[in-house]
Amino acid sequence: MQLSTSLGFAHWLALAGVLLLLLSLSSAYVQRMPISSSSLYLGLGLLLGPRVLGWMELRFGPGGPWFERLTEVAIIVALFISGLKLRLPPKHEAWRPVYRLAGPVMLVCIGSIAWFGHAALGLSWPASLLLGAVLAPTDPVLAGAVSVSDASDRDRVKYALSGEAGLNDGTAFPFVVLALAWQRQETESTPHWLLQWAAVELLWAVVAGLAVGYGLGRILGRWAISERSKQRDTEAPSDFAALSLIALAYTAGELIHAWSFLAVFAAGVGLRSAEVGTVRSSPHPEHAQRGKRHPPAEHLVSARVEAEELQAPAVAAGVLVAETMSFGSTVERILEVVLVTLVGVAVGSYWDARALLVALLLFCVVRPLATYLLLARTKTSPLQRLLVGWFGIRGIGSLYYLAYAQNHGGQDVGAELTGLTISVIALSILVHGSSATPLLSFYERRKRARASRQALVRAPVTSA
Repeated sequence: MQLSTSLGFAHWLALAGVLLLLLSLSSAYVQRMPISSSSLYLGLGLLLGPRVLGWMELRFGPGGPWFERLTEVAIIVALFISGLKLRLPPKHEAWRPVYRLAGPVMLVCIGSIAWFGHAALGLSWPASLLLGAVLAPTDPVLAGAVSVSDASDRDRVKYALSGEAGLNDGTAFPFVVLALAWQRQETESTPHWLLQWAAVELLWAVVAGLAVGYGLGRILGRWAISERSKQRDTEAPSDFAALSLIALAYTAGELIHAWSFLAVFAAGVGLRSAEVGTVRSSPHPEHAQRGKRHPPAEHLVSARVEAEELQAPAVAAGVLVAETMSFGSTVERILEVVLVTLVGVAVGSYWDARALLVALLLFCVVRPLATYLLLARTKTSPLQRLLVGWFGIRGIGSLYYLAYAQNHGGQDVGAELTGLTISVIALSILVHGSSATPLLSFYERRKRARASRQALVRAPVTSA
């Protein structure tokens, strides 16, 4: 990848300062508008790109690992924070839609795009499969408006979308590897390569990644909470503990040849499990009444925590989780601005009108239909299944897979596949971003109306 610019460092610094100030001051207005902040970043990239001002140009190609690493860091942080927000245990009913979305629904999407790429776009089968795999993951970075924002939120739509975005960034990886391996088989045949892929890249790497990440998150989380409570250190940097857990989970996944994305996501889930275990065994005195649901530990924490308060393990857990989520959210927002702006810049060079057909098939036909049918026997209403089917936002995960394929031997990853991927991501940001606010407002109104009707039914009848 090559990024060229016609402005100096001081000019970019001044421009970034002005833009960030405007985005900060206009946040309340943007939230009330039928657009997302990501759409604004995309528009900024288009403005700066070669089609308008010509101040920046981004060229994709083999080599230059900086873009691959940048997108990888963005996904790692987002996956960890996504896992940390999911407070229900993995065996809970709310996880069933997640497993179906990250498994069967994703496979249907990959297969459909692969077929369309070969039959309608004229791509080779390996390149078509690569296109399907690259576009398979939904995005944990850009799905903020439709994902779980608070650990106490148990809404089925947001829970399903958050869990899916956390899992399928890892479960799509084996199919990117399969497509690249298929390309290599066309020049150098290796016996039993497909069986080896299924055993190592699919079964072992997925299961081992989830297991090692969850174990590390739970063990290190309990240890960090215990030490924080014993030492009562109000100045201990909890964000360093979170960074260490992310680094250790990622490295452990690499060492055992598992998918590190899954390990990092599972580490976030494991850390949340450590918090849940802490408040269950040592509940806060104010929330220890029998039959009352204990709030997430971070809800017990104010802006300033005194050393005496840390004696309660629930408060120590709350400090750890609250500071971790605050740090992660800040990093997420910064990387979102940078990467979505770069997508806008890239659209100026790589726009491919055929992406309209791919997006129409993926957004409006394949994913909604597969989601509606495969979630039919879960505890989701028809409206919830429709919303989950629609909000399959594509973004930073697809950018990473594109960069990974170009840097790891994807000879079919030319301008054609790059253009289709960049264009579909841009369309997803615009279409899903503009529909998030009105659709979620409609959904919330329906939920409130239903809750009111149920309250009237349960209300006791009093005689005059």
